[in-house]
Amino acid sequence: MEVRLVQLLASFIRVGSEYSLARLEFAISHPAQPAPPLIDRLPDASEQTLRTVWPRIEEQLDAAAAYAKQLPRAAGSAGQEDAAAGWLKRTVKELDQYARAIRWVLTVTEKYE
Repeated sequence: MEVRLVQLLASFIRVGSEYSLARLEFAISHPAQPAPPLIDRLPDASEQTLRTVWPRIEEQLDAAAAYAKQLPRAAGSAGQEDAAAGWLKRTVKELDQYARAIRWVLTVTEKYE
């Protein structure tokens, strides 16, 4: 497996853990709202994982991005964003960036195989 891909997957796994914590904090801070969608954890950075688990994770990430997009921007008294919502949005954005990079590497490497 290509080194860039392994590094991207490792970063995605790390940020996925942060998303889990941000999701929990948001759910605790906003008990009246539905909890943010789950995103499965990648068990490892392997080709087998990419073939079997990655498509489902991309779908879950799309659902999380749609959820984060619908959160209101201003929630504080001075128009400041709620800290839990902000963290959730940031982790979703970072996961999306890694996912796009992973998809790009997969697409490029498939062309040359």
